[in-house]
Amino acid sequence: MKIDRRKFLKLASCTGIGLGLSAADIFKDTVEASSGHSAVSTAATRYAMVVDVRKLQTAEEYQRIVSACNKIHNIPTLIPEKDDIKHEIKWIWNDTYGHAFPDQVNYYHPEAFKQKLFPLLCNHCDHPPCVRVCPTKATFKRPDGIVQQDMHRCIGCRFCMAACPYGSRSFNFVDPRPYIEDKNPEYPTRTMGVVEKCTFCSERLEKGQQPACAEASNGALVFGNLNDPESEVRKILKSNFSLQRKPELGTMPSVFYVIGGEEYAG
Repeated sequence: MKIDRRKFLKLASCTGIGLGLSAADIFKDTVEASSGHSAVSTAATRYAMVVDVRKLQTAEEYQRIVSACNKIHNIPTLIPEKDDIKHEIKWIWNDTYGHAFPDQVNYYHPEAFKQKLFPLLCNHCDHPPCVRVCPTKATFKRPDGIVQQDMHRCIGCRFCMAACPYGSRSFNFVDPRPYIEDKNPEYPTRTMGVVEKCTFCSERLEKGQQPACAEASNGALVFGNLNDPESEVRKILKSNFSLQRKPELGTMPSVFYVIGGEEYAG
């Protein structure tokens, strides 16, 4: 994508990052969402993921989900440290409850629950702050709710990484291609200097397939249309207690974590 200096500066001025604007300015549209304005997407389709952590018990089950994503999308599993800096590319990864939901931690939670791992990925927010700050529109939201990343348009400014409150993006500080163990010829590799992240396997959706992580999860990860009352994701959310990451920001994440059964449903 070719963009002249004047247009770039005009777009960059809207980001607010590095130009003296506050976090409130950057998240203006998400605050409006949390106050009731455009609170529900009116599109026919809004894709979402439901993660039932009750169905994930072993380390092998968690690793199978991550490995499926890594293999299909040519994500290197290990990049040697350079200048004492650790480089890691991750589209989906596992972390503890305390790190995933720092604002919802309760000292009196059962110890086993505190140590429970949660698969984390891009939340494909209904009001994504990353889209607002991208100066080249390399990050954009599709009509179906997927927050897409065009690596060819990315100039490596990392504004989107600064805006994302979930740490869902990775930057290629080095060329990742030499470290890909088994390249998938059907998916493009990336270069040094670009940002990448989960795309809900948009390339697989075009073929009528499920996201790789959901397909490998044996039912623990369920993908579907959040705007369809008869979809599996809506049925699960209606009959179970679930959490979203940092809902107070008003970004309206499209990834939900089921932690309780029907006894908690209203």
